[in-house]
Amino acid sequence: MLKIENLHVYYGGIHALRGINMEVADGQIISLIGANGAGKSTTLKAIMSLVGKPEGYIEFNSVDISKMNTRDVVKQGIVLCPEGRRVFPDLTVDENLTMGSYLRKDKADIKKDREWVYELFPRMKEREWQLAGTLSGGEQQMLAVGRALMARPKLLMLDEPSLGLAPLIIKDIFEIIKEINNSGVNVLLIEQNAKAALEISDFAYVMETGTITMSGSGRELLNDDRVRSAYLGE
Repeated sequence: MLKIENLHVYYGGIHALRGINMEVADGQIISLIGANGAGKSTTLKAIMSLVGKPEGYIEFNSVDISKMNTRDVVKQGIVLCPEGRRVFPDLTVDENLTMGSYLRKDKADIKKDREWVYELFPRMKEREWQLAGTLSGGEQQMLAVGRALMARPKLLMLDEPSLGLAPLIIKDIFEIIKEINNSGVNVLLIEQNAKAALEISDFAYVMETGTITMSGSGRELLNDDRVRSAYLGE
Protein backbone atom coordinates (compact mmCIF):
# COMPACT_ATOMS: atom_id res chain seq x y z
CA MET A 1 0.00 0.00 0.00
CA LEU A 2 2.31 2.80 1.26
CA LYS A 3 6.08 2.45 1.53
CA ILE A 4 8.48 5.15 2.75
CA GLU A 5 12.23 4.68 2.37
CA ASN A 6 15.01 6.88 3.76
CA LEU A 7 12.85 10.02 3.97
CA HIS A 8 14.61 13.25 4.96
CA VAL A 9 12.98 16.66 5.40
CA TYR A 10 14.76 19.92 6.18
CA TYR A 11 13.24 23.19 7.42
CA GLY A 12 16.03 25.67 6.84
CA GLY A 13 18.83 24.43 9.08
CA ILE A 14 16.58 21.99 10.95
CA HIS A 15 16.80 18.32 9.99
CA ALA A 16 13.15 17.45 10.78
CA LEU A 17 13.03 13.88 9.39
CA ARG A 18 16.20 11.82 9.51
CA GLY A 19 15.91 8.92 7.09
CA ILE A 20 12.67 7.32 8.24
CA ASN A 21 11.40 4.02 6.86
CA MET A 22 7.82 2.82 7.36
CA GLU A 23 4.99 0.95 5.65
CA VAL A 24 1.20 0.95 5.76
CA ALA A 25 -0.16 -2.47 4.84
CA ASP A 26 -3.48 -2.85 3.05
CA GLY A 27 -6.51 -3.21 5.30
CA GLN A 28 -4.87 -1.88 8.44
CA ILE A 29 -4.89 0.96 10.94
CA ILE A 30 -1.32 2.16 11.46
CA SER A 31 -0.43 4.61 14.22
CA LEU A 32 2.52 6.97 14.50
CA ILE A 33 3.04 8.10 18.09
CA GLY A 34 5.55 10.41 19.72
CA ALA A 35 6.00 13.66 21.59
CA ASN A 36 5.35 17.12 20.20
CA GLY A 37 8.02 18.08 17.68
CA ALA A 38 9.03 14.48 16.93
CA GLY A 39 8.22 14.86 13.23
CA LYS A 40 4.87 13.08 13.02
CA SER A 41 2.95 15.84 11.22
CA THR A 42 5.95 16.52 8.99
CA THR A 43 5.79 12.89 7.86
CA LEU A 44 2.18 13.26 6.73
CA LYS A 45 2.93 16.58 5.04
CA ALA A 46 5.84 14.99 3.18
CA ILE A 47 3.56 12.21 1.91
CA MET A 48 1.13 14.89 0.67
CA SER A 49 3.92 16.97 -0.96
CA LEU A 50 3.24 19.83 1.44
CA VAL A 51 6.90 20.34 2.40
CA GLY A 52 9.61 21.66 0.14
CA LYS A 53 11.92 19.15 -1.56
CA PRO A 54 11.95 16.12 0.73
CA GLU A 55 14.65 13.52 0.05
CA GLY A 56 13.85 9.81 -0.17
CA TYR A 57 11.31 7.53 -1.78
CA ILE A 58 7.54 7.33 -1.24
CA GLU A 59 5.53 4.65 -3.04
CA PHE A 60 1.77 4.14 -3.00
CA ASN A 61 0.20 1.07 -4.62
CA SER A 62 3.43 0.50 -6.57
CA VAL A 63 3.44 4.08 -7.92
CA ASP A 64 6.28 6.49 -7.07
CA ILE A 65 4.59 9.59 -5.60
CA SER A 66 7.79 11.18 -4.29
CA LYS A 67 7.76 14.04 -6.80
CA MET A 68 4.01 14.40 -7.38
CA ASN A 69 2.19 17.61 -6.51
CA THR A 70 -0.48 17.50 -3.80
CA ARG A 71 -3.41 17.41 -6.22
CA ASP A 72 -2.01 14.31 -7.94
CA VAL A 73 -1.30 12.61 -4.60
CA VAL A 74 -4.99 13.07 -3.75
CA LYS A 75 -5.93 11.62 -7.13
CA GLN A 76 -3.89 8.53 -6.24
CA GLY A 77 -6.19 8.05 -3.24
CA ILE A 78 -4.35 9.60 -0.26
CA VAL A 79 -6.23 12.21 1.78
CA LEU A 80 -5.06 14.13 4.85
CA CYS A 81 -7.44 15.27 7.59
CA PRO A 82 -5.23 17.97 9.16
CA GLU A 83 -4.64 18.88 12.78
CA GLY A 84 -6.96 21.65 13.93
CA ARG A 85 -9.89 20.50 11.73
CA ARG A 86 -9.54 23.38 9.22
CA VAL A 87 -13.22 23.40 8.28
CA PHE A 88 -14.51 26.27 6.15
CA PRO A 89 -16.30 28.29 8.87
CA ASP A 90 -18.51 30.38 6.57
CA LEU A 91 -19.77 27.36 4.58
CA THR A 92 -22.50 25.02 5.75
CA VAL A 93 -21.86 21.44 6.82
CA ASP A 94 -23.15 20.22 3.45
CA GLU A 95 -21.04 22.72 1.52
CA ASN A 96 -17.94 21.58 3.44
CA LEU A 97 -18.66 18.00 2.38
CA THR A 98 -19.06 19.16 -1.23
CA MET A 99 -15.59 20.71 -1.04
CA GLY A 100 -14.21 17.29 -0.08
CA SER A 101 -15.42 15.86 -3.39
CA TYR A 102 -13.94 18.73 -5.42
CA LEU A 103 -11.77 16.53 -7.67
CA ARG A 104 -14.49 13.95 -8.37
CA LYS A 105 -16.92 13.82 -11.32
CA ASP A 106 -18.93 10.70 -10.42
CA LYS A 107 -22.10 12.43 -9.22
CA ALA A 108 -24.05 9.26 -8.36
CA ASP A 109 -21.21 7.91 -6.20
CA ILE A 110 -20.69 11.32 -4.59
CA LYS A 111 -24.33 11.24 -3.50
CA LYS A 112 -23.87 7.73 -2.06
CA ASP A 113 -20.73 8.79 -0.19
CA ARG A 114 -22.51 11.83 1.24
CA GLU A 115 -25.27 9.53 2.53
CA TRP A 116 -22.60 7.25 4.04
CA VAL A 117 -20.94 10.19 5.81
CA TYR A 118 -24.29 11.22 7.26
CA GLU A 119 -24.82 7.63 8.45
CA LEU A 120 -21.41 7.69 10.15
CA PHE A 121 -22.12 11.10 11.66
CA PRO A 122 -25.87 11.49 12.26
CA ARG A 123 -25.19 14.75 14.07
CA MET A 124 -23.89 16.20 10.81
CA LYS A 125 -27.14 15.32 9.06
CA GLU A 126 -29.04 17.16 11.79
CA ARG A 127 -26.86 20.23 11.17
CA GLU A 128 -26.71 19.92 7.38
CA TRP A 129 -27.39 23.63 6.76
CA GLN A 130 -25.60 25.00 9.82
CA LEU A 131 -22.46 27.09 9.30
CA ALA A 132 -19.39 25.02 10.17
CA GLY A 133 -17.93 27.84 12.25
CA THR A 134 -20.83 27.58 14.71
CA LEU A 135 -20.28 23.86 15.43
CA SER A 136 -18.66 22.56 18.61
CA GLY A 137 -15.08 21.27 18.49
CA GLY A 138 -16.23 17.66 18.39
CA GLU A 139 -18.72 18.39 15.62
CA GLN A 140 -16.05 20.19 13.60
CA GLN A 141 -13.77 17.17 13.95
CA MET A 142 -16.56 14.89 12.68
CA LEU A 143 -17.09 17.26 9.76
CA ALA A 144 -13.37 17.33 8.96
CA VAL A 145 -13.25 13.53 8.83
CA GLY A 146 -16.44 13.42 6.77
CA ARG A 147 -15.07 15.98 4.33
CA ALA A 148 -11.91 13.88 3.90
CA LEU A 149 -14.02 10.78 3.23
CA MET A 150 -15.86 12.63 0.45
CA ALA A 151 -12.63 12.42 -1.58
CA ARG A 152 -13.10 8.61 -1.44
CA PRO A 153 -9.60 7.88 -0.07
CA LYS A 154 -7.83 4.55 -0.24
CA LEU A 155 -5.62 5.84 2.58
CA LEU A 156 -7.02 8.30 5.12
CA MET A 157 -4.37 10.10 7.18
CA LEU A 158 -5.63 11.62 10.44
CA ASP A 159 -3.50 14.19 12.30
CA GLU A 160 -4.46 14.39 16.00
CA PRO A 161 -8.22 13.75 15.59
CA SER A 162 -8.82 13.70 19.37
CA LEU A 163 -6.96 16.92 20.18
CA GLY A 164 -8.92 19.15 22.55
CA LEU A 165 -12.01 16.96 22.63
CA ALA A 166 -14.00 15.69 25.62
CA PRO A 167 -13.44 12.03 26.62
CA LEU A 168 -16.87 10.86 25.41
CA ILE A 169 -16.36 12.51 22.02
CA ILE A 170 -12.87 10.93 21.77
CA LYS A 171 -14.41 7.51 22.33
CA ASP A 172 -16.92 8.16 19.53
CA ILE A 173 -14.17 9.34 17.15
CA PHE A 174 -12.09 6.21 17.69
CA GLU A 175 -15.10 3.94 17.19
CA ILE A 176 -15.80 5.72 13.90
CA ILE A 177 -12.14 5.31 12.84
CA LYS A 178 -12.52 1.55 13.32
CA GLU A 179 -15.76 1.59 11.34
CA ILE A 180 -14.10 3.53 8.51
CA ASN A 181 -11.29 0.97 8.39
CA ASN A 182 -13.77 -1.93 8.41
CA SER A 183 -15.43 -0.36 5.37
CA GLY A 184 -12.20 -0.79 3.38
CA VAL A 185 -10.37 2.50 3.98
CA ASN A 186 -6.80 2.20 5.25
CA VAL A 187 -5.88 4.56 8.07
CA LEU A 188 -2.60 6.22 9.09
CA LEU A 189 -3.18 7.86 12.45
CA ILE A 190 -1.13 10.41 14.39
CA GLU A 191 -2.15 10.68 18.02
CA GLN A 192 -0.81 12.04 21.30
CA ASN A 193 -3.45 9.89 23.01
CA ALA A 194 -1.12 6.92 22.55
CA LYS A 195 -3.20 4.43 24.53
CA ALA A 196 -6.36 5.03 22.49
CA ALA A 197 -4.40 4.89 19.24
CA LEU A 198 -2.51 1.69 20.06
CA GLU A 199 -5.69 -0.05 21.21
CA ILE A 200 -7.20 0.18 17.70
CA SER A 201 -3.97 -0.18 15.69
CA ASP A 202 -2.83 -3.24 13.79
CA PHE A 203 0.71 -1.87 13.73
CA ALA A 204 2.43 1.22 15.11
CA TYR A 205 5.64 3.23 14.97
CA VAL A 206 7.24 5.36 17.68
CA MET A 207 8.97 8.52 16.49
CA GLU A 208 11.56 10.57 18.39
CA THR A 209 13.36 13.64 17.03
CA GLY A 210 12.78 12.74 13.39
CA THR A 211 13.63 9.05 13.58
CA ILE A 212 11.64 5.84 14.01
CA THR A 213 12.87 4.31 17.26
CA MET A 214 10.41 1.43 17.76
CA SER A 215 7.75 -0.48 15.86
CA GLY A 216 5.43 -3.41 16.44
CA SER A 217 1.80 -4.39 16.71
CA GLY A 218 -0.44 -2.12 18.73
CA ARG A 219 -0.70 -4.76 21.44
CA GLU A 220 3.08 -5.25 21.59
CA LEU A 221 3.73 -1.54 22.07
CA LEU A 222 0.93 -1.23 24.62
CA ASN A 223 2.72 -3.86 26.70
CA ASP A 224 6.24 -2.48 26.17
CA ASP A 225 7.61 -0.94 29.37
CA ARG A 226 9.46 1.81 27.48
CA VAL A 227 6.28 2.91 25.70
CA ARG A 228 4.23 2.66 28.88
CA SER A 229 6.71 4.86 30.72
CA ALA A 230 7.23 7.45 27.99
CA TYR A 231 3.77 7.75 26.41
CA LEU A 232 1.16 6.08 28.62
CA GLY A 233 2.07 7.78 31.89
CA GLU A 234 2.76 4.50 33.68
